[in-house]
Amino acid sequence: MLLSETSTASQYPLLKTLIWKATRFEFHTGEVFNELSIGYVTLGDPSNPAVLILHGTGGSGMGMLNKEFGDELFLKGQPLDAERYFIIIPDAIGTGHSSKPSDGLRAKFPHYNYDDMVKAQYLLVTQGLNIKQLRLLLGNSMGGMQAWTWGSKHPEMMQFLVPMASTPIAMSGRNWMLRRMMTDLIRQDPAWKNGDYEKQPDITQRASVFFGLATSGGTQHLQSLAPNSRLADHLIAERLDQAFSMDTNDFLYQWESSRDFDPSEYLSKIQAKVMAINSLDDERNPPELGLMQEQLKKIPSARLFLIPASKDTAGHSTTSQAKWWKEELRHFIKP
Repeated sequence: MLLSETSTASQYPLLKTLIWKATRFEFHTGEVFNELSIGYVTLGDPSNPAVLILHGTGGSGMGMLNKEFGDELFLKGQPLDAERYFIIIPDAIGTGHSSKPSDGLRAKFPHYNYDDMVKAQYLLVTQGLNIKQLRLLLGNSMGGMQAWTWGSKHPEMMQFLVPMASTPIAMSGRNWMLRRMMTDLIRQDPAWKNGDYEKQPDITQRASVFFGLATSGGTQHLQSLAPNSRLADHLIAERLDQAFSMDTNDFLYQWESSRDFDPSEYLSKIQAKVMAINSLDDERNPPELGLMQEQLKKIPSARLFLIPASKDTAGHSTTSQAKWWKEELRHFIKP
């Protein structure tokens, strides 16, 4: 059921922002929403081959339409030219125009996970948009992790699968430890009030900035930006001075939703051609562990593209800049 549709004049062809509602949506916890809102963005003509794009934690569908990502992929002549493809970019549960704690339930909102997010995306694509198969599914960071889940749960749904800035193993190591530390800092702050705060707790932004510096940005890149303590202090102050509009309950739910992620047991079910894209300086998915290479052995048609590290790359955030990998993508999906 289409609830709302708006068309916005833009450089992207046929840009639309929409909301679809899934009825009687059951979360993995057994809780049921009579109507779960799923916000999404589309570009292009629905009669063209369909491409599903999945955003990262804290992002949204519209957030992917930026200079570094959207312009490099969806404009005329680019690898996913929206005049040739039908681009679908949903808001994950808990983000954008999709149902989320800040809609009113606060900490009583179901504690969703990545399986719930993928289920909602699947219902949107198959029931909301009546699409039988995707030409390509591409996801970045959280979206990359969800791409692995998509490929193993719905192997018939896509021809090409491109998970980025992710590793198809259990949430673990530094990646989970720092997520847990970040969310615990917020939950243990008296200002959080078990989710019933009247004012957004200040700790949320500070925890977010800390996590971002600890797990993204790239060692060489951050060193180039902050070669001394004065410039490092300036960088921290600059980030803390930026507007922070994220609701704290929404923030907690998004980061905690990764807790039970682990598609490793089901990777052999993937039928699509797979190109995993990571960067050599990714702090959350360190390539020196060799975990990706081991997991890719389970998939008949899979390869890894590693973006070289430099002072110009940005660690875990490198893949959000499509210039580093878009020509690899063009070649990969070429008929």
